[in-house]
Amino acid sequence: MPARIPAEWRISLVLLGAAAFALVAVTAQSWGEMLHQWWNIDTYNHLLLVPPIIAWLVALKAKELGSIEPRPFIPGLALVIAALGLWWAGRASGINLVAHAGAVGALQAAVVTVLGLRASLLLALPIAFAAFLVPFGDEIIPPLQFLTADLAIALTHLSGVPASVEGIYIDTPAGLFIVAEACSGVKFLIAMVTLGVLVCFTRFERWSRRVIFIAACIIVPILANGVRAWATIYVAQFVGAEKATGFDHIVYGWIFFAIVVAALLGAAWRFFDREPEQYGWTAHSVAQWDWVQRSEAARFAPTGAAFAIAALAAIAALGTMI
Repeated sequence: MPARIPAEWRISLVLLGAAAFALVAVTAQSWGEMLHQWWNIDTYNHLLLVPPIIAWLVALKAKELGSIEPRPFIPGLALVIAALGLWWAGRASGINLVAHAGAVGALQAAVVTVLGLRASLLLALPIAFAAFLVPFGDEIIPPLQFLTADLAIALTHLSGVPASVEGIYIDTPAGLFIVAEACSGVKFLIAMVTLGVLVCFTRFERWSRRVIFIAACIIVPILANGVRAWATIYVAQFVGAEKATGFDHIVYGWIFFAIVVAALLGAAWRFFDREPEQYGWTAHSVAQWDWVQRSEAARFAPTGAAFAIAALAAIAALGTMI
């Protein structure tokens, strides 16, 4: 409830909202492109869950945040400048991935600048997790197609079905199969990596377990997609290619991967060593770091920080008109 939020936090959050509005207004084209991809391209539908996840992660730190006072971190303006520069470069070169990364990075930098270093350290996970708002993965589709084809042909031979492969084309007695972009497994891989990062930093404390789990979130989806492609080819030998392909999208496309996710999380469950609300650093631990205290020696008004961000956004807007 707003009435329960300390006055200094209410002021800082309003100013952060104003700064964010200015940045989004300037980079609106990039945000519009990202929203289109989240909503209309099934590879990125899972990104619609990222904002609620960020809100949940922030809510878990509400008590810790209430124990500190937000103090603007003016060096964070350098991050805002760098992010807006990245966005401008992406727009100028026509590389959407770069422009999108800059647009998201500008908001992340604004949080660090307006709320301060201490608050940002407490919110390090949700701030970093916002990077997943950037739609990425198209770049790895071609290699994933070839890898899926290799896995599928190997399993097809092991199952006794005669077949030959040329690139992403697999020829079998039931017909010719193509590992299309939609069959590359990129959607499941990206979603699993996103989930893996969230689980790693909310449920694991040891880095060794984090590395193993994130590696599993990369390897298992790739192998599972190869099995899915092989299963489609194998079933087609008995029911025909058309029926097998339709069955693949309904059963293997959803049920099979749901089982894989459940199995992966189930295998990791017994190794979870902390609760989600224990993620990250505490206000007490951050307070012990001398370098954080030194960074707060110079005091700046939140209004000045927000105004500076708005000014930088205006300059970036002018830069696109030149």
